Amino acid sequence: MNAQTHHVDHELIQAAAHLARTCCRGDNHTMAAAARAQDGRIVTAVNAYHFTGGPCAELVLVGAAAAQDAYYLDTMVAVGDRDRGVVPPCGRCRQVLVDYFPALKVIVGAGDRLRTVSITDLLPESYIWADHQLDTEQTEPHSTS
Repeated sequence: MNAQTHHVDHELIQAAAHLARTCCRGDNHTMAAAARAQDGRIVTAVNAYHFTGGPCAELVLVGAAAAQDAYYLDTMVAVGDRDRGVVPPCGRCRQVLVDYFPALKVIVGAGDRLRTVSITDLLPESYIWADHQLDTEQTEPHSTS
């Protein structure tokens, strides 16, 4: 992998860490995420764990951002509760994030090894859902009359 690193947005890490410390209590909410929208705003969210499955903080963040009219996210980070620090997105989240925000940068690593990488570096040889959708103009029957 030939990862290109970018500036680490420490304000995002602080926002997610604060949310993890103050809002993540018990087993239902154990991760917090923060993202910077292209307009500079910071959007935050926590996961919603349930024994049947549930959305990770990164996926809740996608919906929270849309609800705040922040459809273009630049950089994202997830932080675990109980001072676990920065946690990289799981495989499912990586796939969703690359489909929604192919230019997204994600903060990963720990301590002095924190770095910001492209979501595509976290999911090499990515399957891009939009690239595999049929063009409706090609599949609609054309009238010959």
